[in-house]
Amino acid sequence: MTDIPGAAVLETKGLCKNFGALVVAKDIDFALEPGARHAVIGPNGAGKTTFVNLLTGALPPTSGAVLLDGRDIAGLAEHERVKRGLVRTFQINTLFNGLTVLENIYLTVAERMGVATGLFRPVGSRPEVVAEAERLVEMVQLQDDAGKTIDELPYGRQRLVEIAIALALEPRVLLLDEPSAGVPGAESHIILDAIAALPADIAIMIIEHDMDVVFRFAERITVLVSGAVLASGAPDEIAADERVRAVYLGHGHGQGHGQGQGHG
Repeated sequence: MTDIPGAAVLETKGLCKNFGALVVAKDIDFALEPGARHAVIGPNGAGKTTFVNLLTGALPPTSGAVLLDGRDIAGLAEHERVKRGLVRTFQINTLFNGLTVLENIYLTVAERMGVATGLFRPVGSRPEVVAEAERLVEMVQLQDDAGKTIDELPYGRQRLVEIAIALALEPRVLLLDEPSAGVPGAESHIILDAIAALPADIAIMIIEHDMDVVFRFAERITVLVSGAVLASGAPDEIAADERVRAVYLGHGHGQGHGQGQGHG
C-alpha cells in the first residue's frame, strides 16, 4: 500500500532493504508533507527503526529512493542530511550529564553557528548564542530547569533536552524515535505538550508505541508490518481498519503492546 505523495518535503519511492535473504523494508512508498504531524507504528520487528535508519542515512537502501525536497539523497552521509534539515533525535543522544540544560543546548547552537570554542563551559561568551539557547529552552518549556545539570533531571525532561538540541540544528524535518520511551505514563503529557508547541512549519514524524501519544499527536498514521506499509490514513481510519486491529490483537491487545525498538 502507498502513501499518496503531494508536495512532500521527505519522500520514499519503492524503498527496500535486505540483509541477505532477510527483507526488512519492502517497497515502502511514503510522503511527509511540510508541517506534517505523522506517526509510524507497528508491532515489534515491523521495520520502524530500520525505516528511520534508511531515511537518515544510517543504513543504505538495497533499492529505491529517499527524496528530500524532490532530490535523491541516497548518496549523502548522515551529517550531510542534518545540514540539509533532516534531523533525528536518536542521533542527538549525547547529553553532557555534568553540564546544565542551557549549556548542553548552547554547545549545539555554537557548533551550528560555527563559533564553538574549546572551552568546556562557554555559556556567556557569545550573547547571540545564549539568546538562541534560551529561546529553545523556552520552546520546550524547560525554563525552570535551565540551570540544572542533566543528571538532576527526571528522564522525561532529559528527552525534552534532546528535542531542544535537535531543534538547535534548525530542522525542516524532525524524526522522533520513541520520544516517550522510558517516560512514566503520568509524564507523557510533558513530551506531547513540547511537541505540540514546536513550530508548525517543521514536518514531524514520530515512531511511537504508546497509542495514546500517537492518537493525540498524529494527523496521519502509517502502519508498518514485516517491513511493508499495511495501511496509511487519518487516525480514525486507522483505528477502524480491521487489518490493523488484527495485527494488534494478534500481538497482545489493541494498544500496541509488545512494540519495542529492537529492530523496530
